[in-house]
Amino acid sequence: MRILTGGYTADMGGVGEGIGEVVAGARDDVLAGGQLRFSGTVAPAQSPSWVTKHPTLDIVYAALEGRGVVQAFRRVGETAFVELGRPIEAGEMTCHVAVAPDASELAVSCWGDGRVVRMPLDSAGVPRGRHVLASAVDPHGVGEPAGAAAPEQPESEIEQARQALRDAAGAEYAHLLGDEEPLPFSVSANAADLALFEGATQIGATETGGGEPDAAARASRAHQVRYLPHGVVATVDMGYDLVRFWRHGADGELRFAQEVVFPRGSGPRHTVWHPSGHLYVITELSHEVFVLAPNPMGHWRIISSLAFGAGLMTTDTAAELAPSRDGAFLYAGVRGSNTIATLRVDGAGESISAVALVDAGVNWPRHHAIVRDTLLVAGQLSDEVASLSLDDRTGIPGRVRHRVDVASPTCLVPVR
Repeated sequence: MRILTGGYTADMGGVGEGIGEVVAGARDDVLAGGQLRFSGTVAPAQSPSWVTKHPTLDIVYAALEGRGVVQAFRRVGETAFVELGRPIEAGEMTCHVAVAPDASELAVSCWGDGRVVRMPLDSAGVPRGRHVLASAVDPHGVGEPAGAAAPEQPESEIEQARQALRDAAGAEYAHLLGDEEPLPFSVSANAADLALFEGATQIGATETGGGEPDAAARASRAHQVRYLPHGVVATVDMGYDLVRFWRHGADGELRFAQEVVFPRGSGPRHTVWHPSGHLYVITELSHEVFVLAPNPMGHWRIISSLAFGAGLMTTDTAAELAPSRDGAFLYAGVRGSNTIATLRVDGAGESISAVALVDAGVNWPRHHAIVRDTLLVAGQLSDEVASLSLDDRTGIPGRVRHRVDVASPTCLVPVR
């Protein structure tokens, strides 16, 4: 099996050279449990920290984080891609890109300035222009003092990770703060639902999210986009503790529909869509997974949550959330303690429970992907990709089966 790797290059403090390729077993294997080998850089690029593939064409899209652009690449050989079209500007520290199921567009999120951007695709899969969506408003910012100076930000997320481990509790998340004023757009469409969940004692989150030092200088940090069924798009804002929902208008543009407000400082990062109709959201700072569901009118709200951080360090930060192939389990990566939490999906998907916390086998598990009975983990700071077997009955990952050197990996994309 072929697995494409995104990663950081020198412009973002990494040691990679672009999009790479790891092979598990034979290139045409449908499973990923075989011996790992790195076949090289298939597309030179500056810090392609997130890579995703076109649903039908042999094209991938990369968020070139340091440049703040999205670049398409087309496969031209077994181990080679070339640039397709020109890079399209998205925003500061572009960190995630998703492709619409019908390949009509890309949706892009930017960690540096909080932008969410729609990029239409032509029939050849080439991005054509951009449309910046409405900015988020901090739902927790009403009545806060303005004008607080923002701490100096590290040069890259790699340095942010190292700084988080060095700093004392209460200062490790200073890089999340900025001095932007919230832009007027909307109020929460979820106030009634939030009232049921906003207490720290009710849902396991601390009011300050495990160490947010100064709430007067929060900034929007868009971190992920996910296309959901029925034309709904969900975007995650880690800095403002929001998940926003959008729908396409008659003109094809994405229109804001509602937002779900998370506990202050929890830091929602990534999502998983479940066949049961639930959306699971992992919070980077408070180490929780929240379960969201729409009511009969299509209005999304929080229905349950699980704090899986027992035994974790205060400097730990959660990363990726991924489902098992049958949807029975979720796997949450934790950087710092370098662990993988196994969570069970209960009932009809409306709740989850903790199963186990195991060693990830790498340093700084930035991203992981599941291929049937194998968990692939990208160790950003140990410069490697590892594979762990999954127990079909318990869902718990075993010890590392194979590993291979890969420079500063941040994203894994199985392409078979």
